[in-house]
Amino acid sequence: MTSDNLILKVEGITKSFGAQRPALSDVSFELHSGEVLCLVGENGAGKSTLIKILSGAETPDFGTILLNSKETHGLTPRDAIASGVATIYQDVELIDSLSVADNIFLGSEMQSAYGLGVDRLAQEKESKRYLDLLHIDIRPSVLVESLSAAQKQNLQIVKALHQDARILIMDEPTSSLGFEETRSLMSLVGELRSRGMAIIYISHYLEEIFEIGDTILILKDGERVGLYPRLAVDVDFVIHSMVGRDASLFFQRESVPVGDVRVIVKEMTWDEVVKKVSFEVRAGEVFGIGGLVGSGRSELVGLIYGMYKRSSGEVIIDGRKIPRGNPSSAIQSGIRLITEDRKKYAMFGQRSVAENITITHNELTGGALLNKKQEAVLTTTLIDQLHIAVASHAQSIESLSGGNQQKAIIARWMLDDADLYIFDEPTKGVDIGAKEEIYKVIVELARRGKCILMVSSDMPELLSMSDRIGVMRAGEMVKILVKDQSVDEHLLIKEFVGS
Repeated sequence: MTSDNLILKVEGITKSFGAQRPALSDVSFELHSGEVLCLVGENGAGKSTLIKILSGAETPDFGTILLNSKETHGLTPRDAIASGVATIYQDVELIDSLSVADNIFLGSEMQSAYGLGVDRLAQEKESKRYLDLLHIDIRPSVLVESLSAAQKQNLQIVKALHQDARILIMDEPTSSLGFEETRSLMSLVGELRSRGMAIIYISHYLEEIFEIGDTILILKDGERVGLYPRLAVDVDFVIHSMVGRDASLFFQRESVPVGDVRVIVKEMTWDEVVKKVSFEVRAGEVFGIGGLVGSGRSELVGLIYGMYKRSSGEVIIDGRKIPRGNPSSAIQSGIRLITEDRKKYAMFGQRSVAENITITHNELTGGALLNKKQEAVLTTTLIDQLHIAVASHAQSIESLSGGNQQKAIIARWMLDDADLYIFDEPTKGVDIGAKEEIYKVIVELARRGKCILMVSSDMPELLSMSDRIGVMRAGEMVKILVKDQSVDEHLLIKEFVGS
């Protein structure tokens, strides 16, 4: 890259929160037009803080930002947008009740003649021009609530393009996408790069980093490890730089003896979404469930947990028929769910880590009073056991990194002795080190004779963690694969798409 296409230069950025170690310490890098800079590091490495500083949500304590040849010591959100910086966060920030065109033009609406309201026809025409430019097949008039997760990600990119963004920050853009949708997004990133847009791309999926990245910026404990051309490093080097050990030493699941059948799912059906799905799970078994987005994977486990009202079918645990009902009934029957969307369905965002962990543990209450001392003991034990990085158990859970939030939600269900544990995308948006801790929890549950259902879009995860894999396609479980050397990613993809 030459200095004449330099678009962003960050020098010596440092940021601290309270008395803890700096979230960022003396971080520097450059970004050029048409470059995809991939930002990697474990949860807590400082990636989120750096993104917030570049988008104007946080101001650094020290350091400078040279943006479009203008130097500053900090940006406001308005400054960032005016300077051409657009940020697409992991959690989609669109208004579901508005149309695609209204979302694109939100805050810069096109006025009709004489200023008599918004000219929606003109907005839809201009929106279609942007959508066609990036070969995105979405009608400008449809409501955003009707779009898929992939379409919403694409819409955010179109919105950034409409705002004349020159730098696009993408935070875990594929965390909610399936295989085919991820391929489409990768192509779109390539298209943006060819148009000269500079992209900062954050992902825990290293295969994506090595597919689309030009340079790789590695952070560890808030410090810059290095900035490397992608072709100069490999996956083993990046993993070692992030976590301090070789990829060959990363988690390798131990074998656990599998016992008798404990869970029977029989002809589970929900309209046309899930169709007569049947399978069994044995004591100590990790039964993986895979398939493309929309195949019915998450809906199936949601039915088992009582999140949705099944049309027909049965769940039997140790000979006991589990009554149809709701999550409360499922919990009473020995079923636990670690949901795919922890922020929507599992977290109490403004509550403490301790409250989030112990919220379902009734034994802490004697009459109307909460035993705070016992709560602190239990919480501290689980924090230590799962290596949850917190300043104290009184810390707000929403202030934790994604991986530590996920481990706190898992800790909630470790307090009880259940029979069936359902993990729906357990490591979504989680770094390599946190993944290892979660995998250890799953193996420990299996060792104790529990039954595990694990839904995952991560094929290496499915292959390494599962004893058997149920393949979902169009609402049906079309095949159950017994894990052996013949089952690899190529075979899984073929089974997922039905080719």
